[in-house]
Amino acid sequence: MPWIQLSAYVPGIQSEALSQLLTTLGAVSVTLYDAAGQEDILEPKPGENPLWKETRVVGLFDAEKNINRITAILKSKTSALQVEPLEDKDWVREWMQYFKPLCFGERLWICPSWCELPDPNALSVLLDPGLAFGTGTHPTTALCLEWLATHLNPGMTVVDYGCGSGILGIVAKRLGAQSVIAVDYDPQALAATLANATQNGFSETDIVCCLPEQCPDTQADLVIANILAGPLTSLAPLLLELLAPGGTIMLSGLLSSQIESVQAAYPNVQFELPIQLEDWVRLVGVKNQT
Repeated sequence: MPWIQLSAYVPGIQSEALSQLLTTLGAVSVTLYDAAGQEDILEPKPGENPLWKETRVVGLFDAEKNINRITAILKSKTSALQVEPLEDKDWVREWMQYFKPLCFGERLWICPSWCELPDPNALSVLLDPGLAFGTGTHPTTALCLEWLATHLNPGMTVVDYGCGSGILGIVAKRLGAQSVIAVDYDPQALAATLANATQNGFSETDIVCCLPEQCPDTQADLVIANILAGPLTSLAPLLLELLAPGGTIMLSGLLSSQIESVQAAYPNVQFELPIQLEDWVRLVGVKNQT
């Protein structure tokens, strides 16, 4: 099937609106690039809008679409529009080649379902890229997986708040957690978590998926929140309420410049030294006993 690629350059603050417009007009995929050529956004967090000074927004369309009508609509929004026919390829396979098995610690592998496990005897989680955030490729997810692979104790009760794809809760269960509660505001994320859990052999009772208002009262041994600095701060009282005295909390999704403000929201937690990967940070701490 032939394809048409439409590219537009817009100020960073307009990229989200243009992305939504391309999707509404029938784009089968939308990708955001830094117009200065620095970094592509392949897996933005829900609600996150890249604020580059200028963003290249690229939509891929079936060539059978009414491209003249689509370009006319887009030209009313931006003057910097490029139309480019693409050679016919198996774009699914082109996309799949960028996702490979990833190892965390010495024994944990995150593996797309179409790849062979590098070590059949290792602990593995099957996870395909989808609509919810979290495949292990983003530094924040990688930081959390690295910690889980080496620190999670079997029998723990775990809450994954802002679960996205469910990757962290599923890994916790694979590593021996007794129970896992996966919480998210987005029903699409909960559906993705349930689907990924099922693919890995876990049931709805093994990993309980729920909206925040449905979250059961618990005193978890481990609370994970891989979200953003703002929610990490505003949700601090709730996350601490879910955490048992002496329990461990792991926070990620914040930048190095946001460490102090996030830690200040958790006055009864003794934090270890922050661990940084690229610009992103993981905070791990223990809640005071009293």
